[in-house]
Amino acid sequence: MRSTDQQPAHPDAEVPAEHEVPEELRLAGEFPVTTREQWRELLAAVLRKAGREGLPDAVEDVLRVPVATGVTVAPLYTAEDAGDLPTAVGVPGLAPFVRGARAGAAGGDVPGGWDVRQRHAHPDVAGTREAIAADLENGVTSLWLVLGQGAVPVDALGDVLTDVYLDLAPIAVQGGVPAAEAFLALAEGRELAPGGSLGLDPIGEHAASGRPQDLTGLADVARRAAAHPGLRTVVVDATVYADAGASVVEELGCSLAAGVAYLRALTDGGLSVDEAFGQLEFRYSASADQFTTIAGLRAARRLWDRVGQESGAAPDVRAQRQHAVTSTVMTTKRDPWVNMLRTTVACFAAGVGGSDVVTVQPFDAVLGLPDSFSRRIARNTQSLLVEEAHLARVLDPAGGSWYVESLTESLAQAAWTWFTEIERAGGLAAALDSGLVRDRLAAAWDARVERLAHRTDAITGVSEFPNLTERLPVREPAAEVRAGGGLPRVRAAQAYEELRDRADAAASRPRVYLATIGPIARHTARATFAGNLFQAGGLETPSGDGAAGLAGAGTTVACICGTDRDYAESAATLAADLRAAGATQVWLAGKPSQDVDGVDGYVYAGCDALDVLRTVHEQLGVTA
Repeated sequence: MRSTDQQPAHPDAEVPAEHEVPEELRLAGEFPVTTREQWRELLAAVLRKAGREGLPDAVEDVLRVPVATGVTVAPLYTAEDAGDLPTAVGVPGLAPFVRGARAGAAGGDVPGGWDVRQRHAHPDVAGTREAIAADLENGVTSLWLVLGQGAVPVDALGDVLTDVYLDLAPIAVQGGVPAAEAFLALAEGRELAPGGSLGLDPIGEHAASGRPQDLTGLADVARRAAAHPGLRTVVVDATVYADAGASVVEELGCSLAAGVAYLRALTDGGLSVDEAFGQLEFRYSASADQFTTIAGLRAARRLWDRVGQESGAAPDVRAQRQHAVTSTVMTTKRDPWVNMLRTTVACFAAGVGGSDVVTVQPFDAVLGLPDSFSRRIARNTQSLLVEEAHLARVLDPAGGSWYVESLTESLAQAAWTWFTEIERAGGLAAALDSGLVRDRLAAAWDARVERLAHRTDAITGVSEFPNLTERLPVREPAAEVRAGGGLPRVRAAQAYEELRDRADAAASRPRVYLATIGPIARHTARATFAGNLFQAGGLETPSGDGAAGLAGAGTTVACICGTDRDYAESAATLAADLRAAGATQVWLAGKPSQDVDGVDGYVYAGCDALDVLRTVHEQLGVTA
């Protein structure tokens, strides 16, 4: 312990040599310099050992992974990949707004954080009023109310908001002109908190329903909304395209095309360019692919600033206002509790990406109307990230990352190309009517489905690590708020969940017998892999040594599990034994290169799992 009479060192005292700070501080100074070429040589050696031949000079291209249409990510990024992008993107609060729309706290409008917005669509007025009160008392800072058939009744808006201080909590409504009119009537003569929205999105309605909409009245509504500073008229809801299977590229491109169409409608109706820009808010999906979400939000602001430049808008109105909503596409009905983890990652990405407003969908939203517990978890997810993780204290924390800057640039370039293609087709409305948008989104979704089928895009709790004994929570059914006839709605887990539903509906649980070869230490890895794959289709996987357990397994489908050496020695004999014991279909946990006589198919990493599962279902008589 330091004695009380010891005096602190004088600030001008000589610093011992061992404590001197060098003029140039190299964090990796203790390590030898490594070049990209050395890394490539090591990577090539590993790939050749794994059987890969004919490698390109840029060997990292072999490991590139697609994240959006025409955009892939590499396993390594260096300063040369980002070039001068970290400098070109500017600073937060200034054009091109890549690093954020404001120079203040992340999210801007809410001190110390972003706007935490909760969605409500329950038709029970009393229940919704109670849920709103609970939200506002426990961390929610604004409300998103879905009005209309099957949701909150339009004529009950005043009752639902009876206890809400409209000058404190921004309100965003959704439900077309009737919802906007109801809110304007309620707000007449009252002060409103800035940040709310009338939620008009006729082009989004066109996309969802297939019915063209009239945009000529938008300017009139905008002039009425101008009586309430900070109240926006139009929401460019890009989640309509994301829910139809769009990648981030299509989502961004369609949002730009919709935004430009609204600018034209508003200025044709008499608003100035700057006034028109101030009437738009953009709604994007945030997924568990955190870096693509972060880069996508950053790219969206850059692209909208470019539109503002071309339109002659003042720099201070070109900052895009963003509302990020956790993705419906990534949400699962099976093992829905994993959705809490997905939405946490997505919310993190939305915050880091600089979104002004964030909505976390409750984990049970795809099952029906959320209950009080799931709404609580949704809002507390945001509170934890803001209050405990202090995520909003850092402006654009991903900025300067060679990976993020490069990905932001790639997404922006690809989305701008798609946007200009839409414009050449006559604008978004014309592209919707011609089928251009539908076909492009279908192609993007088909590419994703291929990755899902091969489980290169894994879905935890569904295509990976399924739980056949789970008991799903029961929720009140939610009404479909989007009319049919337009773009489809898809979810990543839907194909696997359909197979699970079929298996659950069977008179008895269908099974695949895992016939193991050799000691447990040798067959465990492949037996576990095969069991995981078959269970993804709702199939139980009893196991046993050889063919002896087939009769007691209650199935006619078997899968041989062992090592390559075991297969070479005895797999063909075991396949024959299984057929003699009653097997009508025999699989092998290994690649087709094993080429075992008597085997009908192979299950391995990268195989088409959905095709395998459908084949087994058909063999076992499991029907829809």
